[in-house]
Amino acid sequence: MAHNHSSREWLSPNSNEEDMGLLLAPRLAYFAAVARHEHVTRAAHDLGVPQSTLSRAMVRLEQDLGVSLFARKGRTVSLTPAGRTFLASAERALAEVERSADAVRADADPSAGRVAFGFLHTMGSETVPELIRAFRVDHPKVRFTLVQNYGEAMIERLRAGDLDLCLTSPVPDAPDLVARRLDEQRLRLVVPDDHRLATRKRVRLAEAADETFVTLEPGYGLRRITDALCAEAGFNPRIAFEGEEAETLRGLVAAGLGVALLPPPAVARPGVVELTVTSPRAAREIGVAWLDGHPDTPPVAAFKRFLLSRRGRLLNEPG
Repeated sequence: MAHNHSSREWLSPNSNEEDMGLLLAPRLAYFAAVARHEHVTRAAHDLGVPQSTLSRAMVRLEQDLGVSLFARKGRTVSLTPAGRTFLASAERALAEVERSADAVRADADPSAGRVAFGFLHTMGSETVPELIRAFRVDHPKVRFTLVQNYGEAMIERLRAGDLDLCLTSPVPDAPDLVARRLDEQRLRLVVPDDHRLATRKRVRLAEAADETFVTLEPGYGLRRITDALCAEAGFNPRIAFEGEEAETLRGLVAAGLGVALLPPPAVARPGVVELTVTSPRAAREIGVAWLDGHPDTPPVAAFKRFLLSRRGRLLNEPG
């Protein structure tokens, strides 16, 4: 216990357990160099710092720790048992810092860096694979970390720093984000193939006021658009099911559970008929968003420019 008390007395007046790591971190490389050379002058020459600076740093390190790390004979030093224990941990910490530095340098590499990209579930089967394929024609080594989710969840990931860019709908309007409209996607009323409206090609949404709907869960952009369009058509939809995937909803429509407002499918699904909605105008805007003021690495900047160049031709809609 006496040793613990002594250690506390060695601590600098402004230090505590929480900020000890901040005090020690800048000196770890100095300590490792002195331990490796067992000589202050040679270590200082290797590090390119004045010998006096290095000597003071080692004294302060021992003071902050409250233990002797070196046994000294002039400028020659040897590690104490405590010093050997600390060196093992210091070398692991320095190696981890180096690995992290290598990783962030690799992610920022202009030709082979990484892009963290989020997109909607409904963009995953055709649109995003085609975008990445086209981008990699000129950037074949760029790596992607992909996140598929609904709009609000992606915006949260964007703000948390997990994503560089996200493709979402509706196009967000927030002071901390930059968003650009890229395209528009028409929505269709999807009905079972034996439905009373199935022989039609076009329909006013008000004609489905008495139908039961299957929709995405609250929080999804497409759900908000569905609710808004139904309200504009003069009714509140009766909901039979709330899901997470547009194609799941299509399957439930085919099973007769209800009707749905959905974007066009990548591949036509049997059992349903997709009707053009003439009133109100049923469409959703697709846009790309990123954090305002967030610096881009070269690969992120290149992919952002590529996405913006696809304005008006982002989607490959079936007829």
